[in-house]
Amino acid sequence: MAINYNLSKVYAISDNDVEFARQIVVLFIEEVPAEIRNIKSGFKDKDHVKVYHAAHKIKPTLDLLGMDLAYEDVLAIEAWTRAEGKKKEVKEIVKSLKERVKLTVKELKKDYQLP
Repeated sequence: MAINYNLSKVYAISDNDVEFARQIVVLFIEEVPAEIRNIKSGFKDKDHVKVYHAAHKIKPTLDLLGMDLAYEDVLAIEAWTRAEGKKKEVKEIVKSLKERVKLTVKELKKDYQLP
């Protein structure tokens, strides 16, 4: 049983198509960690626009995979970018998001026997 994700929305929109779910998983593994690196990079450089774009890009994927806590992190990060807040206000949230994605990638790779 999945701990860090829930594919019920994926199965609901695909009429329980297992191959479609696998494609979504592969896309998640390929794209979301790259955007997390963009968030971290933009955060480090105080580039609110870069952080916003990366966070906004992964938001629907996190929702689709039922990653509610990570989705909440992204909403908080987006709010921070719009307010152009100070780094310390969102530092722990960025760490939390990174960790949640890392754990989910690891779990998905194991569950779907991906390299």
